[in-house]
Amino acid sequence: MLSTRRSVTASLVLVSLLAACSTTPPQPPAKPAEPVRMPPPVGPVYVPEQPAPPVQPAQPPAPVPLMTPTTFAALPGWEQDDLRQAMPAFLQSCRGLNGKADWKAVCAAARAVDAGDAGAVRRFFETWFVPNLVRAADGADSGLITGYYEAMLYGSRKRGGAYQTPLYRVPDDLLTVDLGSVYPQLKGMRLRGRLSGKTVVPYSSRAEIARAPLSGKELLWVNDPVEAFFLEVQGSGRVQFENGETVRVAYADQNGHPYKTIGRWLVEQGELTAEQATAQGIRAWIAANPGRRQELFNVNPSYIFFREEKLPDPSLGPKGALGVPLTPGRSVAIDPSFIPLGAPLFLATTEAASEVPMQRLMMAQDTGGAIRGAVRADFFYGFGPDAMDRAGKMKQRGQVWVLLPRPAP
Repeated sequence: MLSTRRSVTASLVLVSLLAACSTTPPQPPAKPAEPVRMPPPVGPVYVPEQPAPPVQPAQPPAPVPLMTPTTFAALPGWEQDDLRQAMPAFLQSCRGLNGKADWKAVCAAARAVDAGDAGAVRRFFETWFVPNLVRAADGADSGLITGYYEAMLYGSRKRGGAYQTPLYRVPDDLLTVDLGSVYPQLKGMRLRGRLSGKTVVPYSSRAEIARAPLSGKELLWVNDPVEAFFLEVQGSGRVQFENGETVRVAYADQNGHPYKTIGRWLVEQGELTAEQATAQGIRAWIAANPGRRQELFNVNPSYIFFREEKLPDPSLGPKGALGVPLTPGRSVAIDPSFIPLGAPLFLATTEAASEVPMQRLMMAQDTGGAIRGAVRADFFYGFGPDAMDRAGKMKQRGQVWVLLPRPAP
């Protein structure tokens, strides 16, 4: 580009000299040459920096509502469920909810319903309740549905022969502190431990109890350590003595350690697949690995203590957390942090280890250490071998609707 600029300048100087020497009349000045236009620059162009716009803080996502009101028509299988079978369980819930203002009118109305009239029972629930779809914090409206049962064990009041596994009563040194009495925001939460000097320390874990048994605190002795472990998972059961007498052993307290699932541990260790990690699969693994039985049990540091109860009516289930007998096929355990204990709950899932729909009205009458989360339920199958078999295989996905009372009509 510089050579072009020099040639134009030399031409202008020559023209000026010739004009000065000529005798001819002066000519009008020559038209100035057009300026040479430079091509646009190639490559990046410097632009003065501009201040960056202020960064707007990210807006937190809107919280997912725990419950969304809907209609009974939206409940899959609602019309097909025989609600008469759920009415006795609901009347049991009313006993446990006695004195709660929100439930007085609805329970009074329930007692006036002819429980044998299918239409009257259906009108009662549809008149007095609003179904609410339950969602987890991440928006998921389906969760894990498992099953539990009332176990049968064989035992003795004294140690001897086959009866070498103890079931313990609540130890005298187990402290339980109701945190809600000091911190209202922690209502329903309890701290368990024992005194060491003047300090409260964690109570013994399962492994520690296995190493140092709680001598003198044996409630009963049973003949099968595996069934004793599963009794703790279920929370209650029956023990039959050699003379034919049968008593119920019910949940009394817990050592304060968190519940850990031994089935999940077996899957994480590569010992079982997720599909094999049923109660039946775990029992089979223990039978094949007897030397690792206590190692497996110690994965769950939680330990349950029992109390003995009479069994006047074998047809009645054990008492759940609501304090009323559970109804086989119509009671569930839930997480009371999300679902009101005692409330009716419509469950849409599938039968144990199948794709056959199971859609029915249940009652939230129990809780459990493994039952954590909003969309989570543990289906009570009842007592006996069939109940044990189905509960052991129950590991399905399902949806939950909570029925909450309408204002009194």
